[in-house]
Amino acid sequence: MSARPLLLVVSAGDQTLRGYCLEQAAAAYDIVLLTSTEPSWEKPYIVDHAVADLHDTTELLAAGRALAARHHLAGIVTWDEWNLISTARLARALDLPANSAEVMRACRNKATARSLFAHHGVPSARSVKARTLTEAARAISSLGYPAVIKPTAFAGSIGVIRVDRPEELPAAFAFASAGASRSREDTDVLIEEYLDGPEVSVECVTMRGVTTAVAVTRKSLGPEPYFDETGHTVAAADPLLPQVAPVAAAAVKALGITHGVQHVEMRLVHGRPRLIEVNARIGGDMIGHLVRLATGIDLPQAAADIACGKTPDLAPTRHGAAGIRMLYPDVSGTLAERHINQPFAAHTPWLQQVQWIREVGDALLLPPEGDLFTSRAGFYIVTGRDTAQVTERLDTAADEITVTTRADR
Repeated sequence: MSARPLLLVVSAGDQTLRGYCLEQAAAAYDIVLLTSTEPSWEKPYIVDHAVADLHDTTELLAAGRALAARHHLAGIVTWDEWNLISTARLARALDLPANSAEVMRACRNKATARSLFAHHGVPSARSVKARTLTEAARAISSLGYPAVIKPTAFAGSIGVIRVDRPEELPAAFAFASAGASRSREDTDVLIEEYLDGPEVSVECVTMRGVTTAVAVTRKSLGPEPYFDETGHTVAAADPLLPQVAPVAAAAVKALGITHGVQHVEMRLVHGRPRLIEVNARIGGDMIGHLVRLATGIDLPQAAADIACGKTPDLAPTRHGAAGIRMLYPDVSGTLAERHINQPFAAHTPWLQQVQWIREVGDALLLPPEGDLFTSRAGFYIVTGRDTAQVTERLDTAADEITVTTRADR
């Protein structure tokens, strides 16, 4: 029998983008997994599992109770956006420490979050909920152009669009509504003031109501009117951290989050931070991995530590930088070619990873027809001493990678 604490993980997620989370948590804890499908790649990292429909509350609770009957669980965690609320419900049922389902619901619902930000004086965007095109037009007449229309409760920048003129509003509202219709929680859309400025996220760790900002992620976005994230960089010595950390911590507190890892998104408007949203889990797009490459701080293990009542070690052990760039085609179509210059890859130590997530013959669809789940062919990761060097290396590697599509007829 292992003497290590047992951690219940709800949904390990996709191996390509979330495998590092399970691997790093399993380095310190024995993992019991609650999943929607039979484990495959997860098997080396877990000691037991149960399969359940994670969106069915009754089935989820029954499977969770069955695991708790077999094991003395020390904590529960998820890094899966779609299971934040269900994990909170299960934690309450098992009497394990966690943020409440109500708090997770507020994080998931952008209208609720905006209201709480305003109530607690956290700088954010003005916003109005809209159910119809008429309500959307009325909201924009108050907020002004340009504006952003987005699903009230979804993720991944799906359905998020900028609108600059009245004639663009019907198509933009339809685009956002289509994204909102995919939500299980709230199918309304939100009309928001456009925040003009560079976008960043703050990677935070909260324990017993005290939030520590450990890193800033600088983001690259695709062409507007859409808001697809095309890349990220993290640097241990980012001078922006002291400026954005207090606002990120205030946002976490406003939502009632008392522990866990948070990915807090904001824009710098005239150099001042304005909140976009708080994601109550480790950031996607390998951001947690970038944080470790740049600083040595292990966010998955920090999340596991907090779930099990242990104070995480947040002392940086590295002082570099890292970056990721997503591989998109120039146009939608069938993936016809994907490759990297192999001699370059073999002799470039700062090129940490090149990962394909689509096969030749797969369809790649860019917005507005597609989204991040349909448009990316893969990604690559580099390291360096600072953001400038990482950006230069990302550009250098881009010249050695080919992604081409064949137009579908």
